[in-house]
Amino acid sequence: MAVRSFPSAVLAGIAAALGAQVLASAMQVDSSAEVAAALAAAAGAGVEASTSAMSVALQKRTLKSTESSGVSSSTRAVHKLAYFGKLLVGTPAQEFSVVFDTGSGNLIVPGSDCGSEACKKHQEYDARSSSTAMQVNCDGSELKRGEGASQITITFGTGKITGHCMQDKICLGSACSTGAFISSTDESTQPFAAFKFDGVLGLALPKMAQGDAFSLMTRLRTTSTLKRPLFSVFLSDSDAEESEITFGAVKEEHMASELFWVNVTGITGYWEVKIDDITIDGKPQGICKDCRVAVDTGTSQLAGPSKVIKALSKKLNVAEDCSNFANLPQLGFVVENKILTLSPEDYADRAGSSNCQVSLMELDIPPPNGPLFVFGIPFLQRYYTVYDHANSRVGFAVARHVGKEPEALLTLGADSMRGSGDKASSFLSQRRAT
Repeated sequence: MAVRSFPSAVLAGIAAALGAQVLASAMQVDSSAEVAAALAAAAGAGVEASTSAMSVALQKRTLKSTESSGVSSSTRAVHKLAYFGKLLVGTPAQEFSVVFDTGSGNLIVPGSDCGSEACKKHQEYDARSSSTAMQVNCDGSELKRGEGASQITITFGTGKITGHCMQDKICLGSACSTGAFISSTDESTQPFAAFKFDGVLGLALPKMAQGDAFSLMTRLRTTSTLKRPLFSVFLSDSDAEESEITFGAVKEEHMASELFWVNVTGITGYWEVKIDDITIDGKPQGICKDCRVAVDTGTSQLAGPSKVIKALSKKLNVAEDCSNFANLPQLGFVVENKILTLSPEDYADRAGSSNCQVSLMELDIPPPNGPLFVFGIPFLQRYYTVYDHANSRVGFAVARHVGKEPEALLTLGADSMRGSGDKASSFLSQRRAT
């Protein structure tokens, strides 16, 4: 039985755990003759949409849970968010609600042969009802005659999923392709039974998928289905506007500043970029030199190495009774000489008027995948993000929200990294959002 690292942040973020280990009966094959042939066949017959762009509306749900706080060693209530949308599988189509997760690589939905309570509470995939369904190995290759199908187990901090691998027609709106996915046969009650969505659609880079046939963006790029081989994410915490993920286009109407690009670093498969430091009210703190951060739509909080999070929480000094909320500082991350800033409402979980908690989760990922920060939903509600699959880069812009005045996108001056003793005005130039 082969073992490999399988990071998946969507369930980890909501369940206060990140990263997973996959136990499969065969090693992952990132690129094989069988997968290449399958993709070539899909290009000829499996794709039913012309070159286009399409958006999927996302619903927001809040899950209240309790977890221990690594900062204070106490138990606290945490409000965790998830955004999910619709996806179709099979012929005729079976509809599922899924989290579009940039922190994992595969599509996972409950199977009809799953007897777990968690599966029964959600929509289940019925392979027998689909004329285009076919079971495959979990490296994407076809089953040979007399060969038993492989299974895969994904273990999370508070639960696990076991399933077998299928191939079927998968559609996002009118964009359809033939792809492989995991149909779960067992799901632990905790935490999966509490989720409002059925499954997860992984949108990480191909390295994190079981193989090319499992990677949605690889399939759409190979078959030239999209106008541009990228997708963009707009998340809002307001009912006055619709959150959405758009495949094939960048929507400038969601942007309140220019879009700037940052190349992906590392080889883990995360949409991972370098951050040079952390700022408080625009002043570099020198506590995170040459850090890396994964931009993760499936994580409900901000997360990072425990040593840095403890130091940062102490500097932010959020009072549990919210008495100093109005005077809390701006929290910033320096990326490509820009300061991506979060306000107190972004990094503090305010339940009522007298209960405040810092939305900073301690997360220690060992090398080579870590140490790593995670930009979760609080960050993604503030910034519009674009994921360029062809060029392995992430775009950032201040998000434009209905009824809110956008803040400036700050640029760090050339002298700013020499020390943190100078006033912010001496090294910050402001570019006002328009």
